[in-house]
Amino acid sequence: MAVGRRTWARVGGYALAWLLLAVPSAIAIFLNSSTTVTVASHDAEVQPTLHRYVTIRTGPFLPDVRRRTDGLIGVDVRLGKTEADSTEALVERYAFIASQPDSQIVIVEDAVKELAWDAAARGAVLAVFPLLLWALIGKQRRREVFGRTPRRRAVAAIATGTTIAATVVLVVKPWQSDDALIVDQSDWQSLASYLPEFDVPAEARGIEVQGTLAAGGTKRLVLSAVDTYRVSKEFYQGAREKAEQLDLRRPEEGETVALIVSDRHDNIGMDPVARAIADRADATAVLNAGDDTSTGSRWEAFSLDSLDDAFGDYARFAVQGNHDHGSFVQGYLEDRGWQTASTQVLEGPGGGRLMAFNDPRSSGLGNWRDTPGLTVNELAVRIADDVCAADERVNTLLVHDIDMGTPSLERGCVDLVISGHVHVQVGPDAVKGSNGEVGYNYTNGTTGGAAYAVAVGSKLRRPAEVTLVTYRDGRPVGLQPVTLQTNGVFQVDDYIPLAYGSKDVADAGRRSSTKPGPGTRTAGGRRR
Repeated sequence: MAVGRRTWARVGGYALAWLLLAVPSAIAIFLNSSTTVTVASHDAEVQPTLHRYVTIRTGPFLPDVRRRTDGLIGVDVRLGKTEADSTEALVERYAFIASQPDSQIVIVEDAVKELAWDAAARGAVLAVFPLLLWALIGKQRRREVFGRTPRRRAVAAIATGTTIAATVVLVVKPWQSDDALIVDQSDWQSLASYLPEFDVPAEARGIEVQGTLAAGGTKRLVLSAVDTYRVSKEFYQGAREKAEQLDLRRPEEGETVALIVSDRHDNIGMDPVARAIADRADATAVLNAGDDTSTGSRWEAFSLDSLDDAFGDYARFAVQGNHDHGSFVQGYLEDRGWQTASTQVLEGPGGGRLMAFNDPRSSGLGNWRDTPGLTVNELAVRIADDVCAADERVNTLLVHDIDMGTPSLERGCVDLVISGHVHVQVGPDAVKGSNGEVGYNYTNGTTGGAAYAVAVGSKLRRPAEVTLVTYRDGRPVGLQPVTLQTNGVFQVDDYIPLAYGSKDVADAGRRSSTKPGPGTRTAGGRRR
């Protein structure tokens, strides 16, 4: 019994010693660690601190900003490289992202959590080594070195552990900062004090700025950013609240609804609005027809983060548009669980069969990348070969440009081709295939309200559209476009049923030969 007690006492002693070594080591490593992530369109260094502030170091031309946190630790975010045509454009981008910050907050929080887990693991491993060394020395040798009495051995053990812990702390120097001296000596003041001439929004009153940077040009930039933030927040929050009350068609028993988005072009303000529309219609899937970005660059990850944050619990399908250059967009969405372009048949909304293909003008073309100079029309023929070779009829073909789906419709191999690209709604138009089967083409307008490839701004540049597509037994049976006008007013079009192989298809075999300009509508509210 006595032996057992001594054994447990020894085990407990080792455990306590390990804990006393591991905790300070982990804390020291954590506070001295950092990682690089993409935040607010920048390569940014994230480092935890004990200051209990979230501090954003913007660089030499703009004031640093900070806000107190409710947690025990804070974080320093140092903004690095980015792409912008001007400082004014960069500041406007900051303000726009700040109006929809949730996805960026999650990125920083995840980065800090990862640093904490990494520090805990390293501290735990580091604390094992002195204990191993203690055990390897052996009882006899320890008696010779530290003495035979328990008190002396305990004092020696504590001294050894304390020395090791102190050594770790001295090596990592958690208190040491590489901040420039001018930053350390800067005064901080509230945003309201910094801009006394402006009515700062209530949610921004906890923000502080670096008080020494009070040059007139800098103040004008900050004033512009705050105004952009306020206008953007009010416009899109108001639109989301209106969307939650829209009179939309709800799915009947046995039906599934998906939301079509396209040509967002970095407009993250529309993401919560689109989600509110989807929820109002009981949608469970999103079909993304591409051009989420303007250049396909890594700095535009904030747009993809926002989209994924809005629809993270939906079934998600996406293709790349002509502006999503390179492989970044597709890879980023795939890493977050989106199903992207593939020559294979995917299970689509409602259990239907879906195929998806990227625009050939982007370079992220998967299996087609080894075919230089491939045009839309050439790719369209290959797409039709794949679609028509499927074991069963394809219900949905998701592309960026409607021309990519034309041969598939003309051969009668697909029910509905969904696209974007032209920034206005076209269709739905029925097409009777050479095999006698009827299919439809449909082009969704720009969800980001983009003019050309630009959508970032305090409000919409042009009307923004999403479309609800209803599936029954996996087959698309109806469409309902929803448009947010630039004045914040919604236009909900009538539900448009899709009929197949019946006398109700009055225009089967006919397809629009020209792409329309904006604003022309039929009596049913559809642009033609």
